[in-house]
Amino acid sequence: MAVSAETSRSHAKNRFAIVLAVLMAALILLDVGLDQGARKAALFSIGLAMGITLYASSFGFSGSWRAFLSEGHGAGLRGQMLMLAIACLLFFPAIEARELFGHRVGGFVAPVGLSVAVGAFLFGIGMQLGGACASGTLFTVGGGNSRMAITLLFFVIGSVAATHHLGWWLALPSFGPVSVIRIFGAWPALVMALALFGGIAALSVWIEHRKHGRLISHQRDGDALRHPLWRGAWPWIWGAIALALLNYATLALAGRPWGITSAFALWGAQGADTLGIPVGDWDYWQRRTGALSQNLLADTTSLMNFGIMIGALAAAGIAGKFSPGFRIGVRPAAAAVIGGLLLGYGARLAFGCNIGSFFSGTASGSLHGILWLACAGVGNLLALRLRPLFGL
Repeated sequence: MAVSAETSRSHAKNRFAIVLAVLMAALILLDVGLDQGARKAALFSIGLAMGITLYASSFGFSGSWRAFLSEGHGAGLRGQMLMLAIACLLFFPAIEARELFGHRVGGFVAPVGLSVAVGAFLFGIGMQLGGACASGTLFTVGGGNSRMAITLLFFVIGSVAATHHLGWWLALPSFGPVSVIRIFGAWPALVMALALFGGIAALSVWIEHRKHGRLISHQRDGDALRHPLWRGAWPWIWGAIALALLNYATLALAGRPWGITSAFALWGAQGADTLGIPVGDWDYWQRRTGALSQNLLADTTSLMNFGIMIGALAAAGIAGKFSPGFRIGVRPAAAAVIGGLLLGYGARLAFGCNIGSFFSGTASGSLHGILWLACAGVGNLLALRLRPLFGL
């Protein structure tokens, strides 16, 4: 009887998650569609699809990097390299032409400098202490993870704090924006990018073979092409393909790639402004006139972030895994606070996160995306030594 009651409660929670997700999605689609048009409604729908994909495939970055750096399991890392390869194949010609389907588009090309290096390093530490990257934070919060809600709160706080100091960081030495597409042309740059991704994937295979004697087989790695999507636990290959295509759709509709963390700074700034903190006097926000009074649904990045969380909520309910808990130990909670602050602060310094800088920056042909990967990797290595101190 006890088991039956527990099962009944679990079913009720998951039905509630599905109904809530559908209602929120319908209301936002109606509001955005009527007020801002079909293009914004489509971008919100892409966010929903991203949330479902991220949750169903568990396509986070921090867990994959932790598995590779600490245990030599490289499936997740290879999934990321596949995602980047597909994205670059799609993005590079469009970025060079500056046009896609008749609409003007541009990539995320940012300076290659100390601010990126330091920001990515801090972000890498935050990934392992906070428990996720930017996309991972959104989809785990949407799926009901209460510790990650703490990470998200302090991610927002760290983001807005960084906007107060950003001018100082950007004044540090930098080579300026470096686009391999502009320097070499789309197709030679693509060959170099694919060689890099293939080399990293091959290195992960070699390390995994050396450490374990074989490639470790997981459910999501095997028989990928026949795996039914509706069962959840998608293979990495499905997550990689879907996210690359969804980012391409974002480029086509928004005129720029997928980003996440600029919205966190906006959320934090609006909250701080409401509390009477004069963020409007900061140089960062003075250059963004009207942002502090803007409807968040009018901000494309915020709109897509809401879609990701709602999509993940629906996916958790459909998979029967929506079960939020509120028992969080002191040390894991402290790690979430520190990790969130480092994630938010680091993302602003580095012109974005694992999505805006690494995924979309690399897909845009910007060298700062590769610098981000290297420096965030070092931060992850250091943080792996810190995790046990927080009971992680």
